[in-house]
Amino acid sequence: MRHYKKGRKLGTDKSHTKAMKRSLVSSLLLNDRIKTVESRAKEIRPDVDKIITWAKKGDLHSRRLAIAALGGNKELVREVFEKVAQGMFQDRQGGYTRIMKLGYRKGDNAPMVIMELVTEPVRKKAEKDDEKPAKKTAAKKAQPKKAAAEEEAAEEVAEEAKTEEVAEEAAEEAAEAAEATEAPAEEAAEEAEAPAEEEEKKEEK
Repeated sequence: MRHYKKGRKLGTDKSHTKAMKRSLVSSLLLNDRIKTVESRAKEIRPDVDKIITWAKKGDLHSRRLAIAALGGNKELVREVFEKVAQGMFQDRQGGYTRIMKLGYRKGDNAPMVIMELVTEPVRKKAEKDDEKPAKKTAAKKAQPKKAAAEEEAAEEVAEEAKTEEVAEEAAEEAAEAAEATEAPAEEAAEEAEAPAEEEEKKEEK
């Protein structure tokens, strides 16, 4: 059991792992970007965050802790503390590093990454709120188009309904005219049949 053995196994013993992590952290803070294996990059990320947090505090105790973590490199600690004092990570409350995957190494197929410091300023809520009304105005501009299309569709439906009503009225008028013409014909037929019936009755008598 690996009791009290925190962290990843990087294929080396404790002293070698400690020296390697210190070297990677120093290289990242000095050059702002390094290329390494993914497991090593993820392992040194908390150490980089600690040093930048100490630099934000800026007091003597934090400076001594950073010097101890970087193996006594006072010049590098001074440079990091000066950058932070000038406002390098002022608005950022964490997440000072970024890892970008590159693929796999040819020799041993190890996953390679580029690890770099995030130096760009944080986008504030006010900027995000400014973008939202623009989207809303675009949506409002799109709404009149939809309303116009809906109105056109409604007008077409109304026109179709009117044409159907006109056709129904015409059919009713035609039916009434046909009934009107059939009624006199029936009356004439009845009048013609009446004399014939009277003659038949006379002949029978």
